[in-house]
Amino acid sequence: MKQNVTIAGLLIAILAVAYYTSSSTIEIAATTTGLAAVWLTAKEKIWTWPISIINVACFFYMFLDVKLYADMTLQVFFFILSIYGWIIWMTKRGEAAVRPTRVWNMKLAALLGGFIVIFTTVWGLVLDVYTDASIPYLDAFIATLSLTAQFLLSYKILQNWYFWILVDVLSIGMYFYKELYTTSFLYVIFLGIAIMGLVDWKREYTRTAAAAVTQDEVNHYVG
Repeated sequence: MKQNVTIAGLLIAILAVAYYTSSSTIEIAATTTGLAAVWLTAKEKIWTWPISIINVACFFYMFLDVKLYADMTLQVFFFILSIYGWIIWMTKRGEAAVRPTRVWNMKLAALLGGFIVIFTTVWGLVLDVYTDASIPYLDAFIATLSLTAQFLLSYKILQNWYFWILVDVLSIGMYFYKELYTTSFLYVIFLGIAIMGLVDWKREYTRTAAAAVTQDEVNHYVG
């Protein structure tokens, strides 16, 4: 009940900002579905994925309109990763509602670090040279970080939240600069939810890991 009141309050706050800033209908749809999707993700609910698919469609058209082409293209990747994440979260879950949280290894961390540097540079250069993108390199950097975070989220890897926190901080400034005030306010809320998600997922991972160790000890003594 408390969670429902919280999400309802956040939705009302977003709609109030949208009203006073004369936000477009597509921006309102994007922000409200985005809020629902992120909230459900933090709470590890499988419904996050169908709502995310609706959300990326809304953001695609909104970013096209304001010439944030990296963010627009990002929605195509998000669409694919949302479908993939939906499938992944439903596998290897045992009796749980979704797959247990995992952590990355150093090899994956190094690969993703290299990907971020190279992809941001190339994407930013393409946007700068071949499009009329407003802020090409920042747009490309945030988009690349978001893509990395979504990849980790789809695999239900804990570290996705660190990337989302950084994305949220940078996005607040960028969208405010582009006069997308409702979207900027949404990312303030996203930042809070991302911190909450990190805490909740870390707690769940610790609990699951401890239970697995205990079960291994039981199996060892029984064997």
